[in-house]
Amino acid sequence: MTLAFFWPMFTFRYSSAIQATVETVWHFHERPDAVQLLIPPWQPVKVLSRSGGLQVGAKTEFLISIGPVPVKWVAVHTECDPYRMFTDVQQEGLVESWTHRHYFVEDNGQTQLTDEIECQLPGGWLAEAMLQWWVRDRLRDMFRYRHQITRESCEADADR
Repeated sequence: MTLAFFWPMFTFRYSSAIQATVETVWHFHERPDAVQLLIPPWQPVKVLSRSGGLQVGAKTEFLISIGPVPVKWVAVHTECDPYRMFTDVQQEGLVESWTHRHYFVEDNGQTQLTDEIECQLPGGWLAEAMLQWWVRDRLRDMFRYRHQITRESCEADADR
């Protein structure tokens, strides 16, 4: 019997259509400032370092403030299929586990961008049961913002 039986992961998915090619949306994510641009202004997150672009082995280090307590979050890219998807996995951070997959699908000249998070919260099944709704709401707010920024940037590029 695995621990996951008692302490299941939850999955969050957010998807939107962007009126730009897959290449345009992919290249936006490759920008050196992309991570910083995608952090909502209300989130107390600072990018400490970023290396490797979107490729396997790429690494981003963040400092997240939880009230007065700073917590380091390190994400490492474990998969990359250019113009289709990339995955980053928490190496160090706030939750027990975190896998974030970014999917790019061409659809009649536009891109369907989908972010999928598989997450296991700290504190076991009771914490998961009590906090999952709150985490989902925060993720929804964050990815609504991220997709809006991506859409605005990529659609402006497509208009040029």
